[in-house]
Order: sequence, then structure tokens, then C-alpha cells
Amino acid sequence: MNRAKLLARLEERGIQLNESARTLLAHPCFELRAPESLEVLRCSLAGLGLSEGGTLPEILSAVRRSDLAPLPPDAAPYLRLALEDQEQAPDSVLSAGRAPSGALHVLTEPLSTDDEHPKGFYLRVVDGVTWLRGYRCDDEYVWPADSVFALRAADRRH
Repeated sequence: MNRAKLLARLEERGIQLNESARTLLAHPCFELRAPESLEVLRCSLAGLGLSEGGTLPEILSAVRRSDLAPLPPDAAPYLRLALEDQEQAPDSVLSAGRAPSGALHVLTEPLSTDDEHPKGFYLRVVDGVTWLRGYRCDDEYVWPADSVFALRAADRRH
């Protein structure tokens, strides 16, 4: 979908966006491109071998060493539209300077190295409201080991 149609579809479905998500959605990577099928898996950092958690660079490195890969930068809104059965978050805190509980973080390569620019998206349901939220972090922030990420299964066509 082009950006306007994608935003309209999110709105039609009642999906809420925070400012960071809106900033990310304004990026040129959200222009219309050829459709692509992806196999998406959920994995905790502990499941990636990061039993003490990890920084975003450590997470990306662990994923590259596995049979997984980051998702394309524009995958998160489509994943939000497709994932209709996400469980309710255990708390109602929307922004606390830490990884939110009950969130599914969509791992992509950051669109900017600027720490003030959002690094990616996460999906969350809070008090019955479905969210696509952007997050910011620097390369020093340590994600907890129980953080869950959406990742791309490696291309098995070779």
C-alpha cells in the first residue's frame, strides 16, 4: 500500500500511533514497493542466547549469527494489521523509559543513527486499545532478557 492507504487502514482498524511511530512512518521506506512474503517468528533475547539481555547492536549481532534476520523497516505496520490476537499487556504504562511489558518489538535495522530519532516499532495492546508505537534508545540501553522480538526467518530458498 502507499503511505496514505496504509495510514487509512491503520485508522480504520482503530490502531493507535504515538509520535515516534508517526515519525517513522514519514520515512521514505514507507513509499509503495513491491509486495513481499515473509515468515515472521517471535523470539526472546534469552532465546537468542542473550540470557542477560542486550543492547540493540548486540541483539542485531546475535540475530545475524542465528538462522534469523531483521525484518524490513516497513514491516511493522503490516504485522500490526495481521496480528489480531495479541494478548493484553499486563500493565497500562505507555511510556516509562524502559521496554514495555507485553510488547512485541519488531527488529529492523535502525533508520537513523541519531539517538533522538526513533529506532523501531513495537506492537502492544493496552486496556483494549491496539497500538503501533515507535521507540527510541541509544546503543547503551540494555533490553531485558525476556524482551520478545519479531524476526524474519532466514531465506531457505538456497
